[in-house]
Amino acid sequence: MRVLGVDPGLTRCGVGVVEGVAGRPLTMRGVGVVRTSVDEELGRRLVGIERGIEQWLDEHRPEIVVVERVFSQHNVSTVMGTAQASAVAMLCAARRGLPVALHTPSEVKAAVTGSGRADKAQVGAMVTRLLRLDAPPKPADAADALALAICHIWRAPAQNRLQQAVAAHRATLSPKGRTA
Repeated sequence: MRVLGVDPGLTRCGVGVVEGVAGRPLTMRGVGVVRTSVDEELGRRLVGIERGIEQWLDEHRPEIVVVERVFSQHNVSTVMGTAQASAVAMLCAARRGLPVALHTPSEVKAAVTGSGRADKAQVGAMVTRLLRLDAPPKPADAADALALAICHIWRAPAQNRLQQAVAAHRATLSPKGRTA
């Protein structure tokens, strides 16, 4: 499975591509940051993020795009910018018919480090170790994008089995909620 992880942000949008399957060593195929200037008008910044994501999609041909789920913060303008960048990444994937998955920051941290409260340094160190890199990707947004991709590769099989079980259970229920 080839996964494009996106750590959304208006100024720095982390992107990272990881390939592999759960239970096997993973391989980093690319990592970087799509940048926009704080001096640019919002619409131009969103177009810049779109162009950057499109380039990553063209170059790496992922099977799925994984985006960090926006969560509530005290700074509303930061949340808005993150949500807007997130929407751009999801739109780019949807245009190509690619599935999109969302993972919360604590879910990603728990998957990669074992603790949902890990700090950025711990996430970077584990990404470096898991992908057998010489040094942690910089800036932290790039490492976070790789962590998103790793999280999805590891969790997707279990999530798929759960979704299939729920769908099978629902299929056995009649319209009145009784088993057939």
